[in-house]
Amino acid sequence: MLKAVKENLDRLIASGQQHLLRELGHGIEKEALRVDRAGQIAQTDHPSVLGSTLTHGQITTDYSEALLEFITGVSTDVRGALQELKELHQFTYSLLGHESLWCASMPCAIGSADNIRIAEYGTSNIGQLKYIYRVGLEHRYGKMMQTIAGIHYNFSISEVFWPAWKHVCGSELSDKDFASDRYFALIRNFRRYSWLLLYLFGASPAVSKDFLKSVEHHLEPLDEDTYYLPYATSLRMSDLGYSNRAQEGLNVCFNHLDTYADSLQTAIHQPHKPYESIGIKVDGHYRQLNSNVLQIENEYYSDIRPKRVTHSGEKPVHALMERGVQYIEVRNTDINPLLPIGIDLQQSLFMDAFLLTCLFAGEQLLTSTECSMVAHNKDKIVSEGRRPGLMLETLEGEISREQFANNILDQVTLVANLLDNIHGGNAYHSAVQRQYELIANPELTPSATIIRELESTELSFQEWTLKMGQAHRDTLLQEPINPLIKQQLEEEAKRSIAQQREAESQDQPSFDEFLQHYLAS
Repeated sequence: MLKAVKENLDRLIASGQQHLLRELGHGIEKEALRVDRAGQIAQTDHPSVLGSTLTHGQITTDYSEALLEFITGVSTDVRGALQELKELHQFTYSLLGHESLWCASMPCAIGSADNIRIAEYGTSNIGQLKYIYRVGLEHRYGKMMQTIAGIHYNFSISEVFWPAWKHVCGSELSDKDFASDRYFALIRNFRRYSWLLLYLFGASPAVSKDFLKSVEHHLEPLDEDTYYLPYATSLRMSDLGYSNRAQEGLNVCFNHLDTYADSLQTAIHQPHKPYESIGIKVDGHYRQLNSNVLQIENEYYSDIRPKRVTHSGEKPVHALMERGVQYIEVRNTDINPLLPIGIDLQQSLFMDAFLLTCLFAGEQLLTSTECSMVAHNKDKIVSEGRRPGLMLETLEGEISREQFANNILDQVTLVANLLDNIHGGNAYHSAVQRQYELIANPELTPSATIIRELESTELSFQEWTLKMGQAHRDTLLQEPINPLIKQQLEEEAKRSIAQQREAESQDQPSFDEFLQHYLAS
């Protein structure tokens, strides 16, 4: 598979169209819990000075009222997306008062699930839909899992690239179908090789003791308040994190857009007995939107998704089927508590080169056998990824972690060199070379660094993360935010509140009618 990268790059260069890779689209979504001075999950309402979580385009909430989510616009230079993410942090920090942002993926100490407030979005029907969907998540999986935070890295290739690449490949598909087909090839190869991202950038090797209440686990105590695994990389991506046993039988297929959409549509309409026992509307209050395997497609947990910007009221899967894949959303990125905004330029440049490598690594479909192998490799990496002598599975047999990683990095280097030729400089090449060092020495990885910090400081995960978060807050507030950006965000906050009020003041059908129509569409 990986040998296809050089061949495809040679074909692209021979066509003279490699410059079309200059403008890659980037958008970053990052979650962060609001916490009080003691590092406990905030009990306060979402700050009104930040705007309406229903209608604000850049600052909203995810599952809980305390789980902020920052959303950047699309930038053709990832530096722009990172700068925007930084500004959203600066603006928010300046308005949080005594509260701060938790700077890790695994949550702060939470004494009781009762302390986790479900996010509220007002009285409009769409606001109620968003709230009840989250109530359903509580009943299905509990609240604690929903406090885990992460980074979603959105990535796209310029629309003008696809017709040129289609011509090189001699495909007879339409431009729309060809782009979707190759995005799905990228997704399949990502699933094959994304264990490497978990090894290189996994940053959740430890958790607070509170998180493990009533949870069966095999973690070891690091101190009386912290549990970990000595060689873990990303417990967030393990069974402790986002997993859904009810979804394991879905067999969502990433081989083609139509089979992917059909798989999701089936799950959205497939009743599930344990969820039926919860009830839908009980004593006049909704417990979930429906009792199917998925309430809506966003409930499907995957480390990568094909995406398309939707029209107002349009369901994501319908947008994909109607207009094809527009970008992909990478969802397996931990927040790095060692970094002020959880991600940096070097990681982002590597991500670009890695994702393009996945695009050019061939179109071979995933079999059920290979899917099982991919899942097994991921499980090994998240729980023991830095273990000396670790072996991973391939279709050709077992291979050492180091050899497999270097095989991948050799191909990513080819793409990085091409990107450097297009942009000038050697930033991409340098980003890849750094990762070779982490393969040679696992102690350089973020996960190893975090464990070493916990051990050397003799601080618990709770204490250390709170200290790091406060340091990051001070660092970001020392640099004044651009006055124009500050003004724009203040105006957006006011606009979003007015927009929500306007939506709530309009005549609308009853929520029962609204939900029935929404689920039927």
